[in-house]
Amino acid sequence: MPASDRQHTLAKPASITGTSLHTGEQVTLTLQPAPENFGFKFRRMDLEDKPFIPALVEKVQKVERATTIAEGGVNVHTVEHVISALAGMGVDNAIIEMDANEPPIVDGSSQPFVELIKKAGLQEQSEPRKIFEIREPIYQETRDGTIITIVPDKKFRISCTNVGPEGRFTQYISLEINPETYEKEIAPARTFVYYEDIAPLMEKGLIKGGTLEAAVVVRGETLLSKQPLRFNNEFVRHKILDIIGDLMLSGKRITGHVIAVRPGHGPNTEMARAIVSQYNAMRAMVPPAVNIPSGEAVLDINEVMNILPHRYPFLLVDRIIGFEGETKCRGIKNVTINEQFFQGHFPGHPIMPGVLQLEAMAQVASIVLLRMPSHQGKIGYFLSANNVKWRKPVVPGDTLIIETEITKAKRSIAQAIGRCLVNGQVVSEAELMFNVVDR
Repeated sequence: MPASDRQHTLAKPASITGTSLHTGEQVTLTLQPAPENFGFKFRRMDLEDKPFIPALVEKVQKVERATTIAEGGVNVHTVEHVISALAGMGVDNAIIEMDANEPPIVDGSSQPFVELIKKAGLQEQSEPRKIFEIREPIYQETRDGTIITIVPDKKFRISCTNVGPEGRFTQYISLEINPETYEKEIAPARTFVYYEDIAPLMEKGLIKGGTLEAAVVVRGETLLSKQPLRFNNEFVRHKILDIIGDLMLSGKRITGHVIAVRPGHGPNTEMARAIVSQYNAMRAMVPPAVNIPSGEAVLDINEVMNILPHRYPFLLVDRIIGFEGETKCRGIKNVTINEQFFQGHFPGHPIMPGVLQLEAMAQVASIVLLRMPSHQGKIGYFLSANNVKWRKPVVPGDTLIIETEITKAKRSIAQAIGRCLVNGQVVSEAELMFNVVDR
């Protein structure tokens, strides 16, 4: 396996000291190696118990001009630049120690953090790198005109358009993101602010660490900075820097083409949430590992057919995986593309018919019903189904877990409740009634 396909951490610790943007205080930030599958976590070394805060979107608290994460009342501000540098330079696992609640702003870019990573060096780890391939487009649009979409791509690309107030400093660039392009094309780009936005903050005594060494200030058509622009389109490059840091809060490296118009920390982090949502939906298609109990509680397909009269294509239970007492039963139906009903429902978009899920519940309920001594050797006819609900589509490859419980059995009439689950989520449920008669 090539080195780039494995996870990486830092080879040794490395520190940087500077001024925090909002408080103007000195802060020391240290990047520490971390174990495989650890991800990125901040650690507040200035607090008594030195708490960790995972750099994940579920911890995001505020997104006004910077991204803030919090855990149990402990927060860290302006996390995007250091996370961007770690992700952009190919680091997968790291502890970010700080003796304050905000990293040093340094020169307003992520280049100082890139240099810190290079000073520490990278250490290859044994676990494979996990990359989530975006296979379905994700689209988000805000009321103020921000558009961010991700479309499938075998690489990680970002195409970004920056649009300032009144259309000032409209800039565009499209880049494939990898450590080489990140270090050369993205990391040096400094943060920029519009004077009309920061004047109220300055009046409140905030951004005490803000200087013309740490940002480019835009006042009208004039740029205020101690240095000349590093790129003629430095603003849009810094927007990409922020996008990389904010999207990494999903906890997932991705392949896909990010297309962003007027991005900001709020829309960026919402897109990170959307990535998590799509990832979870993808993982939900993996059937759970079923713990099949041993002993009499398990019935294989032949034993199922000894109880039920149904046969292909109407036998909708592959195995009984457990009984609970005298009234509860669990079965499995493995849904495959070879099912006869998929030929017509619907060939281009196969979905298991809801009525067949209902039939599967009835068959599993019949097994526990016909297992009762008074009903052995008989047959159960379906009388009615009430409160039937279909909640999610069942598709080829799903493992249907069918749970039923007999709620009432008197002479020849029996009532039951049933539900079908896929990966722990209920996809259908119903109340059933049977008439038990001699064969």
